[in-house]
Order: sequence, then C-alpha cells, then structure tokens
Amino acid sequence: MADTAAPHRSRYSFDDVDRAILRVLGREPRAALSDVGERVGVHERTVARRLDRMTTTGLVRFTAALVPEYLGEGITAELAIGCAPGHLGSLAAALARRPDIRSVEVATGEPQVFAEIQAQDQGGLLAAVDEGIGVIDGVRGVHTSVVLDLFLTANDWAPHDPEPTPVRRAVSEGHPLPSPPVLDALDRTLVALLERDARMPLTRLARELSVGETTARRRLARLMASHALHLRLLAEPAVLGYPVEARFRLAVRPGAVGEAVRSLAREPSVRHLVRTTGRDNILGYTSHASMARLRAFEPDALAGLPGLLSAETSLLLHTYKRAGATARM
Repeated sequence: MADTAAPHRSRYSFDDVDRAILRVLGREPRAALSDVGERVGVHERTVARRLDRMTTTGLVRFTAALVPEYLGEGITAELAIGCAPGHLGSLAAALARRPDIRSVEVATGEPQVFAEIQAQDQGGLLAAVDEGIGVIDGVRGVHTSVVLDLFLTANDWAPHDPEPTPVRRAVSEGHPLPSPPVLDALDRTLVALLERDARMPLTRLARELSVGETTARRRLARLMASHALHLRLLAEPAVLGYPVEARFRLAVRPGAVGEAVRSLAREPSVRHLVRTTGRDNILGYTSHASMARLRAFEPDALAGLPGLLSAETSLLLHTYKRAGATARM
C-alpha cells in the first residue's frame, strides 16, 4: 500500500541497559540522570548519552498533557473508518496530520483505519466527521463511538513493573478515581511549559511562571499526583519488547460492564480501556511480546469475561500517530 508517511527506521539497537533506563524513567520521568544511573548501575554520563541517542530515533520521547476525559472537557470519540483499496496509507497519513486526531492506526479486519479524535462539543464532532474526515479521498464510511468512561491509558501500562499504577489498581478493584483537581491559569501555563519540555528544570519553570521555586514545586507535585496530568516517558511498545499490538472491541451486557472492566484491568497486556456508546461498548488495546501471547489473550482474558456477548480483535499493522505525535515505527 502507498504510505505517504513512511516510518522512520532507526539503526540504533536497544539493549538491556537502554531498557533498564527506560523502566526507571517510565516510573519517574523527571528523575535526575544521576539517580537513574545509580539505579541502573552506570554513570550518569552514560545515561545522558544513551537517552540522547534513544530520543533522537523518535521511538522514545517525553510527553506531558492534560487528559480531557478525566477533566470532563470536550468529547472524545473512537472512529472506525472504512477505506477503499489502495488508499490506506494516504488516508491514515491525512488523518495523522489533523491536530484534533490523537491516534491513527491501520489494522486487520473491516474497517481498516482507526483513529481517536477530540472535539469541543457535539457540533464540533459532527463537523469534523462529516465535513473533514468524511470527504477525504478513499473514505468509504465512518463509524463513531463516543467515549463515556476512560479507565486505562498507556500511562498505566507497565507490564515489566511488579506493581500496578494507582489508577490501574483502583480500576481493577472497582474503586472510583479521585476527583480531578480544579485547575487555574497558572496550572495550565505550567502544563503548557511541560508540553514543550517535560523535563524542564524547576528553576526554569519557576522563572517562566514568574513564581518562587517553592510555589512551582508545589504546583508541579500536585499536578503529577493527579491522574488528570500525564507526564511520562513514552516509548514505542516494540522498544520495550512488546512488538505485537492489537485492538479489541467487545459487546458486554450492560449490567456486567463493571465486572468486565475490573477483569480486563487485571490483564497486564491491556494498555488502553474505555467504555463507549454503541452495542460494542468496551474498547481496548493490548501489547504483547509475541504473536503466541496475542493468540492466548482471547481464550485467557476474554473467553470467561462476565457478560460477554461478542468480541472482535484486530492486529495493528502500522501506527501513524500515538499520543498526539507522529509514530516512528
């Protein structure tokens, strides 16, 4: 298929030391490189050199963003887009260029292109789908499912960690997430600065905000403790040893949705989990170390799922956009 956004192929080979560095920074993205080096057992200059090489590939990057679903801002929708033969690459690339699209993948099954979009309101979503996406060359149809509840994101996916994140633990145990903090203009300016440089030193953050370091530190700690801010090191799953990615769509009996979500949250391979409108009301993504692990996911994780009426899984063939940025694999 024609691909106008061909993936970047890095010659840099990630080894065990690289992955150890990524695991530490995955838990603590703003950790000092000296602390990372001490935990990994290498000099901080080695950490700095390796991290620079890894981020240069585009397969590793630091991100910071507020999560609108948790803040109750706007509408998030999952799009399943049917595509005419010969248009997969160009259609996916066109979607990836849209600033309101947060993720784009090409997958097996029908339809073949999936995307996540953020709109301000119902009118904005209608205009984006009908006047923007619907008229792209090659589009045969668009199925829209609005996200009603966000349970897990890639921020909560860490299959190499022995302990789940607080959000994952809460979802798996059926506990509600704490109310998000009320954000003011200073908070949002701080987040904007972190979006530019997630590891910006505290002294510079304070200077940019025109506040004291104590205030900047307190604001940053409050935001980072909140599930409404995702500040993390984002590494492509393949880099971490999980090259096989899949998407699943489930129809679950309404009265059993809560129990099904709790069960899925206990599956380490599940890295994204939402409840949506429509008959197929649970959508998720998984990452696996091999095709054998993916084959085992359906009988192991889905077969006995409470209230399951139907299940459909798709193998991701290529990711064009992830977490709002162009994917490089």
